[in-house]
Amino acid sequence: MLESYIKRLQDLEKIAMSFNGVNSSYAIQAGREIRIMVEGDKIDDDHSFIICKDIAKKIEKELTYPGQIKVTVIREIRAVDYAK
Repeated sequence: MLESYIKRLQDLEKIAMSFNGVNSSYAIQAGREIRIMVEGDKIDDDHSFIICKDIAKKIEKELTYPGQIKVTVIREIRAVDYAK
């Protein structure tokens, strides 16, 4: 039981990491949600929505799981400068 749970979480993160522009992925809430961090300079806002839908479709196709899984794509851009 525990092994199948851990494998499901690893498979969930592996699916997300298979997409270009993904920095990291975290399965949380016992595998009911996955948060995906993408590279802000390579992925624009529109493409982040596309990646989110594509990851959700791939999860539906490749994994079996109870209930539903929430897929969240996070894109962050930081601008840093120094006043001298």
